[in-house]
Amino acid sequence: MITSVSGTLVSSNALTAVVEAGGLGYEVQVPLTTAEKLPRPGQQVKLHTLAVYRDDSQTLYGFTEPEDRDFFRLLVEKVTGIGPKSALSILSRLSLSTLKGAIVAGDVALLAKCPGIGKKTAERLVIELRDILHPAGLGAVPSSGPSPAAARGDNKLQDAVLALVALGYKAPDADKAVRQAVAALGPSASTEALIKKALG
Repeated sequence: MITSVSGTLVSSNALTAVVEAGGLGYEVQVPLTTAEKLPRPGQQVKLHTLAVYRDDSQTLYGFTEPEDRDFFRLLVEKVTGIGPKSALSILSRLSLSTLKGAIVAGDVALLAKCPGIGKKTAERLVIELRDILHPAGLGAVPSSGPSPAAARGDNKLQDAVLALVALGYKAPDADKAVRQAVAALGPSASTEALIKKALG
């Protein structure tokens, strides 16, 4: 099982990254939320990966954070009707913290806005994953939940997104703005700083 790929980023776009490692070039399917974080071609990169094998194909899916990879696996293995392409689409639309918050809160309307995810599939996401996630919506699997520090980081992102929604932003736009603010200011930035950066 290939759990990660580290090497030189050869090329990337919104859906695919090519990483050269050990003389081999690995084509890795990535969500937009990962593509936004990739360095420029020629620089070093590490992607946490999940290999999906089918009768007629072998596909490698990659993420900058192991938590994203683990949630992707959860979507594919636990939710009826969700395959790798649908799971990648979901993770491209919303950040992990917003997705978990929406599932725990039962926000079917927000989940249904993900491309290729209708109301029925969104309802299945809530029904089949809500009990698996922590009560606060902060961990993918009870036995391997994140540290308290990581949990606080997720809370900050959710709070910033909710604040922007309250100011009139659409949820996906608010989520994207906060992700960009985190990329600019770093994960240690306060909720207030993230909001100001997103608004700026």
